[in-house]
Amino acid sequence: MDFTGRVWGATAAEQAAQLPCDAHMSVPYETWTRAVDVNAPCGLVFRWLGQLTVAPYSYDWIDFRGRRSPDRLTPGLPPPAAGQAFMVFETTDVEKDSHITGVLPEEAAARHGRMAVSYVVSPRGEACRLVVRIDVESRTALRHRARGRLLAWGDLVMMRKQLLTLKAFAERDAEDGKEQDSAGELR
Repeated sequence: MDFTGRVWGATAAEQAAQLPCDAHMSVPYETWTRAVDVNAPCGLVFRWLGQLTVAPYSYDWIDFRGRRSPDRLTPGLPPPAAGQAFMVFETTDVEKDSHITGVLPEEAAARHGRMAVSYVVSPRGEACRLVVRIDVESRTALRHRARGRLLAWGDLVMMRKQLLTLKAFAERDAEDGKEQDSAGELR
């Protein structure tokens, strides 16, 4: 069990792996890695990740000011693209059905430190593995380290809820036999 708040559900190999967000950090940083198995195809899980451009899928009363994250895929939602808002991040890299990567915008990074995130989907037979890495700038002052620990635990609670929610919706849609067409729409 990890008591730092840095890891939830991730294997040692997933924690050590290089992910796309790592390339966006030019300062010393620590990593937080969260992961979950999803019994749904990568394409469907990736489509649910695209929903993070419209809602947080965590504790909505905290992250979404009480509004509810949609429980169905949004028809006509454009696929994730560089420059697009992605929760508190700005999307930098996208590889369809594989990963979405983003960085904290400059103004927020000046206040909170640099951060980069990757949501990575990997096939596991008919199912997939969803791994999220957040790289967070390391700071040496005691107050920054204490704040970092609290932030890691807060993120763990929120991200765990987010991943389990996305997992449940993707698995529900997969069980219902929904498939994506070439434009990413469900049929």
